[in-house]
Amino acid sequence: MKGFSVHCNEINKLKQDKLLGIFCDLAKIPSPSLSEDKVIDFIQEFCVQNNIPCELDEYRNILIKIGAKNPQGQPILLSAHMDVVGDFSPINLELEGDFLQTDKTRTLGADNKVGVACALLLAHELVKDNDIDHSGLEIIFTRDEEHGMSGIKHVEFNKIQSKYVLVLDSDKLGQLLVSGASYTNAILKVTTKYGGHSGIDIHDEKRLNSAKLIAELVLKIPQGVFYSDETGTITSINLGTIIGGNIQNTVTKIVTDKIQSKNYLNYFIENSVTNVINTNAQASYSIRSASVEKEIELKQLIEAQISDFNNKYGDLARAEIVFSQHLPPFEKAKDDFVEKIHLTVCQKLNIEPEVASFHAGAETHIYAQNTNVSGEKFLPFLVGLADIFNMHSCDEKVDYKTMLKGYELLKQMFVEFNL
Repeated sequence: MKGFSVHCNEINKLKQDKLLGIFCDLAKIPSPSLSEDKVIDFIQEFCVQNNIPCELDEYRNILIKIGAKNPQGQPILLSAHMDVVGDFSPINLELEGDFLQTDKTRTLGADNKVGVACALLLAHELVKDNDIDHSGLEIIFTRDEEHGMSGIKHVEFNKIQSKYVLVLDSDKLGQLLVSGASYTNAILKVTTKYGGHSGIDIHDEKRLNSAKLIAELVLKIPQGVFYSDETGTITSINLGTIIGGNIQNTVTKIVTDKIQSKNYLNYFIENSVTNVINTNAQASYSIRSASVEKEIELKQLIEAQISDFNNKYGDLARAEIVFSQHLPPFEKAKDDFVEKIHLTVCQKLNIEPEVASFHAGAETHIYAQNTNVSGEKFLPFLVGLADIFNMHSCDEKVDYKTMLKGYELLKQMFVEFNL
């Protein structure tokens, strides 16, 4: 118990800082996706105690609006999500050097409670300190970002006045991510006209094996980075799974024999049917792209390869691919106002800036497809306010000193925005 007491004392000392106190209180509340009620209660209570106006929408997202002292300018919107990857197990905080972490039994939830804590403290300081001149602050705390992004999809955007959005959800201090990749699923299918017995019919050249033919196509379809520029990878494609042949019997045996999931792959191979000339094969791909133009170019290339395949094999074999968009892209805006502010503040605070594209999905993507109350398209940016490591794992940790620096970055960006 001595070690536990030492950790408690260290955490209590950290909590004397207002920001770290808010973060630690939030982090200790389990909030799996769609089970954020206790975090919602905490935020509401914090707002009541500090005279911060807040309301819940019908989906229980939180909206905070702090009125302008200078109505001539425009407000800015901060956004963060309340859910974390993890379950309802206890969150035991520990301090290891400069790192806040758990006892390695579960996730920390710095993703995205760093963002929530920083936004709450800024709201608190604006309400408390009349010396900060500004044109208004709006804050949205969403549910279910990690699982299905249903929270951001239920936001009442027609209540938002801001055009510029800082999504406080990056994992490195000083990051400003100005574009993000779409996520498109693609299913490739190859069917052949004639199957048969691998011994009796193997000599018949009309009996083409679909598993062999899909491998031929897979070799021609790009894999990995398709296009990149100075901000990083813009468009990529990744092969997920290839399945060919008669798998029904093997799937049935997996269920009836109660095979453990870790043994599925070996079991499939060891029990696959090899005396059949396969007539069906499929492969799954994911395409990520921060450029609509480059994604279209990649799709057209794949479709041309499939057309060549179909011309080659005529009525003996046919290939097709079906694309379905899971998440739209977040494309770089021509407006560099926020980017200039970020670079200016980073220089003042001696923070190394990183302006880049990111090859994943975030709530920025949803904002970029929507408009505010005035019909203006939102201009979102993904902002990093702390160095967070090993997100979504039991080894997750955050450098608390970078979090303190990150809050200064956010506050000074707000001040600079209102000059």
